[in-house]
Amino acid sequence: MVTTMQDVARLAGVSAKTVSNVVNGTGYVSTTTRSRVESAIRSLDYKLNLAGRTLRSGRSGVIGLAVPSLSVAYFAELAERVIAAAEAFGLVVQIERTGSVDRERSFLASARVHHLDGLIFNPSDHLADELTSVALPVPTVILGEHAVGPGAVHVSSDQSAAARVATQHLLDVGRRQIVAIGARIVDPRHAASLRFAGYRHALDAAGVAFDPELVCEADPWNQMNGANAARELLATGTRFDAVVAFNDSLALGAMRALEEAGLRVPADVAIIGIDNIAESEFSIPSLSTVDLGSTQIAEEAVRALVDQLGTDGPAEPRHVVVDFRLVTRESTAAS
Repeated sequence: MVTTMQDVARLAGVSAKTVSNVVNGTGYVSTTTRSRVESAIRSLDYKLNLAGRTLRSGRSGVIGLAVPSLSVAYFAELAERVIAAAEAFGLVVQIERTGSVDRERSFLASARVHHLDGLIFNPSDHLADELTSVALPVPTVILGEHAVGPGAVHVSSDQSAAARVATQHLLDVGRRQIVAIGARIVDPRHAASLRFAGYRHALDAAGVAFDPELVCEADPWNQMNGANAARELLATGTRFDAVVAFNDSLALGAMRALEEAGLRVPADVAIIGIDNIAESEFSIPSLSTVDLGSTQIAEEAVRALVDQLGTDGPAEPRHVVVDFRLVTRESTAAS
């Protein structure tokens, strides 16, 4: 039997109009009531009749998610979470892989965008002013650090604070010669620069002298480059007792290179990443990391986009910063 909007309304204890307001992003619905309706939608696996809604409202029921890469685990897992969050509103997600500023510009100017009700856009790391003046053809929510277009809603985590907490954890377990893998000191709003700033802040606060020999660049942030960075550092004979990698993929690659060199993690070298991708829990040893709150990022982004779809004018510019948390595992356990 097909679940109807009335079934959702009965389970949530609200009117069908309230359910319609939630799934269509129209009218005012309190946070408590909205959560109740979303829970009922998930419980009943309610699917909105998108074809009918398109005819009535001119909307397709499809939103876009544009990310730099799907081969990076963080973005692949973010896409899964955005899809799950969108399903609660009866929305379908179209995924776009951009990968460069030129492809981002081309996508935003393409006819594909105009067929979307709205867009969640995570731009690639590039110079901060590259897309600030670009026109956003549909309601848009921006993820990450960079401004795109005027007046967009922005959802992000505190990258610098996350790296500071990761580095502080290594200091707390007694490490002092801490390598940073993934640095790229360019645009101050670049994720790498923000995480590097957090790393420096933690060292300075602990009175640990900064050593540029312990900074390794890596681009892009994948396992191969993490392993290569660690191998190059080991080849120099530089002494170190810990690694803060600027994402989990770098950390996992570095951990492999350390093992190949006969170093034990964490006995010889403690290592921590950032992102808390699924693989980090199942590596050997399991990887300590900082969870940037990708589930909350996805849910906040979808909710902010749905709110925009319920209004006639442009979105009120605002910035939502989600919480992060330290996740300690075997790779930084005390010896």
